Amino acid sequence: MNGGDGPNSYAQNSVYQRGIIEAAKVIINEEITLKLDIQKLSSVTSEPFRIADLGCSCGPNTILAIQNIVEAIDCKFQSHGLISPEFHVFFNDQVTNDFNSLFASLPVGRKYYVAGVPGSFYDRLFPKASLHFIFSSCALNILSKVPKEVLDKTSPAWNKGSIHYTGAPKEVCKAYSNQFARDIDSFLNARVNELVPGGLMALVIPALPDVVSHRQVTIGSELELVGSCLMDMAKMGIVSEAKVDAFNVPLYFTCPKELRQIIEGNGCCSIERMEILSNPRHHIAMPDLRQRLLYMRAVLEMLIVKHFGTEIIDQLFEIYARKLSESPIFLNPEYQQSIALFVLLKHNVNL
Repeated sequence: MNGGDGPNSYAQNSVYQRGIIEAAKVIINEEITLKLDIQKLSSVTSEPFRIADLGCSCGPNTILAIQNIVEAIDCKFQSHGLISPEFHVFFNDQVTNDFNSLFASLPVGRKYYVAGVPGSFYDRLFPKASLHFIFSSCALNILSKVPKEVLDKTSPAWNKGSIHYTGAPKEVCKAYSNQFARDIDSFLNARVNELVPGGLMALVIPALPDVVSHRQVTIGSELELVGSCLMDMAKMGIVSEAKVDAFNVPLYFTCPKELRQIIEGNGCCSIERMEILSNPRHHIAMPDLRQRLLYMRAVLEMLIVKHFGTEIIDQLFEIYARKLSESPIFLNPEYQQSIALFVLLKHNVNL
């Protein structure tokens, strides 16, 4: 994600992610009210209540999400006649995340202490039984790495001429799906060690419905569109075709059935609640060309620059904007098929 606060930054172009967080607020409040065992969690009153946002990025969305969570937990303690604890919030993302911008935007007078935790959330990040509430939104669809098969010229899953699995052969889709399953398994194994007994884990994951194919989802097709722009630039001699063949975007959009199977197959957490967030479409549809362009640039620019360099960025997104404007699909909210899954997990006490 692009750091800073400029016109191409994630902070200025993350309306999709903000809409999902707003749509999840009511459910998170309900689940904290019903299922957070504060009697067990408040047994050691001198300890702070520790919350982690995994994959926080650097914009205002993580601050909004944490504020909602802190207020809901604070209200739960007060409703039981208990003194509210001190809150310690850990913001986690990759080491390349713009933590400086994040910390500079923290609200004055906040009711929590903060710390940054750089590193991959597919690995252990915290001491054993140290977190009371884990939150992650719009992050678990980012794979830990591009599946190696799609970059292997000898593999049936070699994704020549494409940068994503959308519209690709089934072998490419399967490689992405397998990588996602491995990543979620690693994520759950790490988190179950970090949660205290009685703690909760709330995940919000961009996804697609069980009955919708990858080709029908505009966000995936948009990555296919970016790929076609890179291939156009290869034909113009601006980049090499081999360079395009070696570039794939590590994003995967699961579906409810697949995600449930992965979590239940892992076995370390029980699914307390899983549902599609109610009608976030009015938040996530972006019918304005410039808004859509800036959003995709904020998401993809760092990945593209790392592989191709900075020289092609402006021209790439000029071509992308032209193709986007010519399409009847991407700027029409009626074609927006993507969803957001809310999942609440607890440590499986039967283990």
